[in-house]
Amino acid sequence: MARTLPRTDAVIVGFGWTGAIAAKELTDAGLSVVALERGPAYGQDDFATRRMHDGLTYSVRGGLATPLDRVTLTFRNNGDQTALPMRRIGSFNPSQGFGGSGNTWSGHSPRAYPSDFVLRSHYTERYGADIFPEHMTSQDWGVTWDEVEPGYDRFEKVAAVSGTAGNVRGERREGGNPYEGERSDDFPLPAFERNRPGRLFIETAQSMGLNPFPVPVANASEAYTNAYGVEMGRCVLCGHCPGFACAYQAKGSPVNSVIPAIGGDFEARSECEVLRIERAEDGRTVTGVTYLSPAGEELFQPADIVILGAYAFENVRLLLLSGIGAAYDPATGEGVVGRNYSYQTLANVEAFFEGEAMNPQIAGGSQGTILDDYQSDNFDHAQALVDGRPFIGGGFIGPFNLGADPITYHPTAPGSPPWGAGWKEAVVAGYQNRVGINVHASVQSYRGNYLDLDPTYRDAYGRPLLRMTFDFPDNEQRMMRFLMDRAEEIAREMGASQVRANGLKVPYDITVYQTTHNVGGTAMGADPGTSVVNTALQHWDAHNLFVLGGSVFPQNVGVNPTPTIAALAYHSLGRLTGEYLSDPRPLDA
Repeated sequence: MARTLPRTDAVIVGFGWTGAIAAKELTDAGLSVVALERGPAYGQDDFATRRMHDGLTYSVRGGLATPLDRVTLTFRNNGDQTALPMRRIGSFNPSQGFGGSGNTWSGHSPRAYPSDFVLRSHYTERYGADIFPEHMTSQDWGVTWDEVEPGYDRFEKVAAVSGTAGNVRGERREGGNPYEGERSDDFPLPAFERNRPGRLFIETAQSMGLNPFPVPVANASEAYTNAYGVEMGRCVLCGHCPGFACAYQAKGSPVNSVIPAIGGDFEARSECEVLRIERAEDGRTVTGVTYLSPAGEELFQPADIVILGAYAFENVRLLLLSGIGAAYDPATGEGVVGRNYSYQTLANVEAFFEGEAMNPQIAGGSQGTILDDYQSDNFDHAQALVDGRPFIGGGFIGPFNLGADPITYHPTAPGSPPWGAGWKEAVVAGYQNRVGINVHASVQSYRGNYLDLDPTYRDAYGRPLLRMTFDFPDNEQRMMRFLMDRAEEIAREMGASQVRANGLKVPYDITVYQTTHNVGGTAMGADPGTSVVNTALQHWDAHNLFVLGGSVFPQNVGVNPTPTIAALAYHSLGRLTGEYLSDPRPLDA
């Protein structure tokens, strides 16, 4: 039987971006808070070393990743297949420890668009309800841009986001994103100077009548003191950004931006595996969480408020394991927990330039240059036909040099020898003269893409693994064909001597890395019949349980989800501290 610990006002499961933000906001409101994290207790000193540039440890072996021998998931493309466990890091790479995947992200920080938050109603109004396939379950989020925008602004000032604004309080500005929703303020830091691929892309795209801009990025372009008073260093373009923690305290991450500022009555406990959320006898609230200590002792942490701030997969699995909310059944379409799982579509066009030195290792998340002319609903979908039909969604196109770790980056031009001395010569040439024009786009939600508990496989603690059923439907395939055609046009106009298009791989392959942008499964919304949490991210079935993170997305947007995850967390925590604490109750009843 679990040993009961002293009560706390709030317990947080997971200590990444949302967990750290929740701890800061709740302690500032005067609450006592305990955070439980599965991984190690990282701090700034653990990362401020050249050891962070070890490509073998971090890029190849995933040194900060969640070890799959303890907890993994099973996967299948459709319900007729038998799901099997993921044994090696593949399509995505969630990290563990204080800071979570916020330590290893690239820092790309574009916002979603106003129309993304009202997707179902927006597309219906503009194009008619027939544009939605029958099996597509994408829906409105229940919140609007005006409600979420202050959270974006808050995050950018915490995470040291550098960029060029295109729309500040209705004023259009040159050089920024002309399509972005109206911002309440400028970026806290200016954009970095463009590298050679970025400059060439801007010149070409503008000559084609398109609108390129520097991608906003949580890499400090200057030394910076953030909104929490934490001092951050300047990004030095070290080339070790995604997959690595920042050795210079320049990347916006929980360890660099939030955790040092948390004060008050707070304790963060590492190496703790949360087993389940406990419900009150009446079933209408939760009472805390049961977890295993580093020594293997089963402990119960009682709390007035429980906040799930884990990675999307674990948020879903904990609710399923705890029996909180109705599990989704794809056969009937009933139930909500595990419904609307979504991912990201990713492809690229490789452009090779003879005699050009692109210097790919002098890079970071800061070097992205993109265009959003085909993002969200910034273009007329009724005219963007593939196979004679429109599609829903869109994405960005552009080069973003994240670094070129010599261990993993071996580009060769089309027609190069596959091995031997000729291959080595091709790698030397390709390393300097290749530019990747990336296509990074949305994924809608579908009745047949979902998460549930696996009936066969269990984790190291005897609990069922999470099972993923997912593939890219026809809408996403046609969308990516449209976007890839646009990207290939741009690559050729840039003057490349050789061009190779690497389209979306279908069926979805979980073994090849794409993005760590897994979302959905605890969708937010205004209807408890199609969502797990309400617009305050409060569980419909237990008003003192809040769910933060990518799992609340009803479908995925065409940009990195982290800024939207953080913006929604600030929105939720603002309602929790401003409305709920004084009168605990369902906020959207």
